[in-house]
Amino acid sequence: MPEHVEVRLTDDVRLHVETSGPADADVTAVLLHGWTLDGRSWHRQLAELRERFGDRVRVVTYDARGHGRSGCMALRTATLAQLGDDLAAVLDAVAPAGPVVLVGHSMGGMTIMEYAHRHPGHFAARTAGLVFVSTTAEGHTHTVYGLSPRIARLIRLAETTGAGVLARCGAWRPPRALLRALRPSIRWMLFGDRCDPTDIRLVTSAVARATLRSIGGFRASIGAQHRLDTLAALAHLPAAALVGDRDRLTPPPCAESIAAALPATELTVCPGAGHMLMMERPEQVNAALAGVLGRVLAGAPEASAPR
Repeated sequence: MPEHVEVRLTDDVRLHVETSGPADADVTAVLLHGWTLDGRSWHRQLAELRERFGDRVRVVTYDARGHGRSGCMALRTATLAQLGDDLAAVLDAVAPAGPVVLVGHSMGGMTIMEYAHRHPGHFAARTAGLVFVSTTAEGHTHTVYGLSPRIARLIRLAETTGAGVLARCGAWRPPRALLRALRPSIRWMLFGDRCDPTDIRLVTSAVARATLRSIGGFRASIGAQHRLDTLAALAHLPAAALVGDRDRLTPPPCAESIAAALPATELTVCPGAGHMLMMERPEQVNAALAGVLGRVLAGAPEASAPR
């Protein structure tokens, strides 16, 4: 059973963290969820990691500020920069020693990039491998929702305007009845050809736990972030990037630009899959994660200072 830990940050926000495996494991894998989701997003990876690696790998998941069972925060801290700082704090609190492999989905992947950008020494001393799942280093540059560019611009305008309104709603959470009514839209936006009913229920449950401040507040920095230069300094690390060819939020060009910045990265494009690859294509995600962990455990060069 996972151990539940509460990490209190310098601004008094409390993060809900779950750890599994011995503290002295050879490697710690830290799995970071996407925007409006929570640590449960990785449920199809946790058992696989335990079965494949046993006590050699410790696994850490946590709910980002304003998400899941973590505390709400001041609106000014609803930024990717703050999430990068939070990741550094979580590592210091629950995995203060030993190599780590960072695994990020969507906003979680952007959090890893921000951590590398804001804490290069800390990142270099700790990070031994990277896995990017359905994420981007270029904000909303490639996000057209699978529609024409003109319609995409209109949707983005409506989305950003609505996000500004939601951000001012504080710690309130979306009404569950409304989310149930929006399930068809959520399914269209996040999933590809196939969707297990339990997955859409889990995603809806996660969105219902996210505060309106986090749903609206993080939108601006997610759309504006550009970290390809930061990634280019990490080319020495074992890495993998995965994307679905039906992903409407971070389409294949997002993963392709990450792979171009990290030439040794193994790029996997999953046919028919959408944005929720951990649920839609767990075999491919698990294989990519196992590949990076295997290289680290086999003695791949440890992290050194970024170029």
